[in-house]
Amino acid sequence: MGTPEFPDLGKHCSVDECKQIDFLPFTCDRCRLVFCLEHRSYIKHHCPKADRNDVTVVICPLCAKGVRLNPDEDANITWETHVNTDCDPSNYERVTKKKICPVPRCKEILTFSNTLKCRDCLVDHCLKHRFGADHKCPGPKKPESSFGFMSLLNRSKKEEQKPGRAPATSSSKWASSFLNAASSVRASAEASVTKLSNEISQKWQIAKDGVGQTSNSNDQMEVCPQCGAKFSSVTTLVDHVEKVHEKGGGNRLGGKKVTIDACPKCSKGFRDPVALVEHVEREHGGTSRA
Repeated sequence: MGTPEFPDLGKHCSVDECKQIDFLPFTCDRCRLVFCLEHRSYIKHHCPKADRNDVTVVICPLCAKGVRLNPDEDANITWETHVNTDCDPSNYERVTKKKICPVPRCKEILTFSNTLKCRDCLVDHCLKHRFGADHKCPGPKKPESSFGFMSLLNRSKKEEQKPGRAPATSSSKWASSFLNAASSVRASAEASVTKLSNEISQKWQIAKDGVGQTSNSNDQMEVCPQCGAKFSSVTTLVDHVEKVHEKGGGNRLGGKKVTIDACPKCSKGFRDPVALVEHVEREHGGTSRA
């Protein structure tokens, strides 16, 4: 076997009837023996461990689940173990029964690619009956006008009021206590809202009163220097002086014409320009710009 240069080159086939020397032998991955090209397959050399890594699955006729057979264990034992532990006959109908379109006389089988759920009634339909008019969709469910437990409480109250009834059970007592708690929460919420509205009204009235007091103080500040009449603004005071005191010659005080200058910031009137400048510097920070 081999050559003088390569004495270990090549091996004999493990089949007794063959024993052919092969320079490129094949090693079986199950029995780990060496074979020639002709006997390399499991069937040709009758490999005793050919089914070691095979995966055989049997579908259970009772629950439609797959049962894997263990090569190192008897198939009957594997079957008995499945029946006693994992078998669920109620799963058979769920797996084997195919879902069809709920529209009458429609036998279309619903699959992943041809199933659409109606957004109103939330029921699966086929593509042909996907629109509401095609499957007579009742439309979205209307929300209840009141909570469901309110009707239950009213019914329990009526039953308690009927003569000849047995004493109230624990469920009716629970319903009455729950109704009392809900009433208390509602009353506290209404009281909080009323208190908040009263506070807002008071704040608003205080703000209005403050504005009125400011306007009243401004009304008392403009006084005619000749007759002592009070005016709300400097413009009204000037019009009064021009119309009343200039006609009768009363627009002069000591032979001089009376001139009233108004503050550009607060509209306060002054006969003396110096007093106006001092007022601006003292009250408005030294600037006369409006």
